[in-house]
Amino acid sequence: MTDHLSMQWTNALSTRPSLEGAVTEVVATIQQSLSHPPDLGIVFISSAYASDYTRLVPLILEKLPLSVLIGCGGAGIIGQRGQEQAQELENNPALSLSVGYLPDVTLQPFLLNAESLPDLDSSPETWHQLLGVSPQQRPHFILLADAFSTRINDLLEGLDFAYPDSIKVGGLTSSSMTGVPSALFYYTTGDQGSGLYHQGTVGLALSGNIEVEAIVAQGCRPIGQPYQVVQGERNIILELSQDGNIRPPLDVLRNLIETLNESDRQLAQHSLFIGIVRDEFQLELQAGDFLIRNLLGVDPRLGAIAIGDRVRPGQRIQFHLRDAQTSAEDLELLLQNYLSSSNLSTSIKGALMFACLGRGQNLYGTANFDSERFSHYFPGVSLGGFFCNGEIGPVGKQTFLHGYTSAFALFRQPG
Repeated sequence: MTDHLSMQWTNALSTRPSLEGAVTEVVATIQQSLSHPPDLGIVFISSAYASDYTRLVPLILEKLPLSVLIGCGGAGIIGQRGQEQAQELENNPALSLSVGYLPDVTLQPFLLNAESLPDLDSSPETWHQLLGVSPQQRPHFILLADAFSTRINDLLEGLDFAYPDSIKVGGLTSSSMTGVPSALFYYTTGDQGSGLYHQGTVGLALSGNIEVEAIVAQGCRPIGQPYQVVQGERNIILELSQDGNIRPPLDVLRNLIETLNESDRQLAQHSLFIGIVRDEFQLELQAGDFLIRNLLGVDPRLGAIAIGDRVRPGQRIQFHLRDAQTSAEDLELLLQNYLSSSNLSTSIKGALMFACLGRGQNLYGTANFDSERFSHYFPGVSLGGFFCNGEIGPVGKQTFLHGYTSAFALFRQPG
């Protein structure tokens, strides 16, 4: 493949205290790394620069002309300096800019607010018109959203309905400083609405000569056995069944905890979750087959439990635990599985990482854990990203908003 048709990605990171200095540094690094001017920029910026957020887009475009630029603010920023190992900067000023030279790729950025979203009973064509993207283009989506004003679950459900074969991955904005509003950045050539936004969703549809794949590491391990929901209302599980034996879920949980070793019993005090099986026809369950949701509370009178999602009779669930070792093993397994199931790993040109604020040093006690694991399996692949208030990625054939997760978007050229 000739050079002018080869996709190129790179990321640059700066921790300079002034925004001008940080932008100058990342642009200089990018210009030295690419042999062609980039088409797309995706920027992540820490709250330390909040007073200068309005200046970010003009500063970047002044030094690095781009057709499309999207991004957001984050409480922690992920990026790398040249060929160095990627860093996860959770408390320091940081600017991370990922750019791509993307020949024969169509870029369709969009800016949505909650009021503009179609009703969930609207036709797929309504969504196609809203975004200006046809499903025949086989688009994939990057989504960056404000955590409080997006109707994000409605958006994900609508996109899955309208574009069932598309990957959707991204995260919700975050801030490390009290009182700093969400920051979303949006620019496309000729759009007078470009600039800084504090509400809604900025997104990007990529189609044509590009493939986007996702790895979603939820960081939990199952305990006990799967159960089937017999009776439930909204997000409350009232009865569970195993081998025809119907019991209140709280009884099931109490008996399960008695079978655990001491360390797992301690872990269950604060790190107990529910895994919902996404494929009802799958018999052998493995990591990645569950959608992990919070256990919100119990009702001792009814023996019921409340979880962070709607439930329906017939669903299978299994209790899960999360700790640093489990999260590490889960990520390792998913990365290994991707490499073993794909012969295309060497064609990965770039990646984005959307990590929960509850991971990083808070979980592992050490910096750069998830990004180092990724780089171990994908050496030389540029990585940018941020720490989110919620992570967007697929489990099975559906897209969900997650917590405590690291979701990766991998970009490669077909063929």
